[in-house]
Amino acid sequence: MSTQTSKLFPVYVWEAPVRIWHWVTALCMVVLAVTGYLIGSPMESVGGEASDHFLFGYIRFAHFAAAYLFAVMFAMRVVWAFMGNKFSRELFTVPLKLFDAQWWDGLIDQTKYYLFLKPRARPWQGHNPLASAGMFFMYVLGAVFMICTGFAMYGEAQGMESVTFKLFTAWVMPLFGYSQNVHTLHHLGMWYLLVFTIVHLYMVVREDAMAGETIISTMFSGWRVAKK
Repeated sequence: MSTQTSKLFPVYVWEAPVRIWHWVTALCMVVLAVTGYLIGSPMESVGGEASDHFLFGYIRFAHFAAAYLFAVMFAMRVVWAFMGNKFSRELFTVPLKLFDAQWWDGLIDQTKYYLFLKPRARPWQGHNPLASAGMFFMYVLGAVFMICTGFAMYGEAQGMESVTFKLFTAWVMPLFGYSQNVHTLHHLGMWYLLVFTIVHLYMVVREDAMAGETIISTMFSGWRVAKK
């Protein structure tokens, strides 16, 4: 939602559940990226008796634990979209906005701003259209893909009678052909989310430095405040 005057500030934008989801998810993504890379490209074997070393087991455990927490937080975020304020729904309503000419106008205007074709952008209380589009097409869809393919591989190891096999493996594996395809796509999905994270950080830091209202501190306090 756009605001054309600072008289509307301060605005309580991000509620506590949204802020908790944001920071816990960020931590999970760091753990998942590091451990996922090590699982895909293991370190050299250590010497000695195998039973004395459980390093790779700890790496896998950290990956699985972070994956479960990532999925739970994503489910919580979906539920809060129905329970929270209007800003909590911005993450998931982008497909509905694709038919809104005003939303496209805001997206084009914001894109020009990030390409340095405009000196200033319109003020926004929540996500601007470009940010909301990026969050949906890169984070939301990317997270769903990673959760489905990740649990499909996990269910494969758990066996055909496991819940994860029945919920994910049974349809994900046939959808992508075979197990190695899923492993490869899951690995590529990690890089997809890492690219999103880098772009997201750039846009947030840039906007906080150049915008007329707070951006980064809002994700700590919840309040969007006009800068003096």
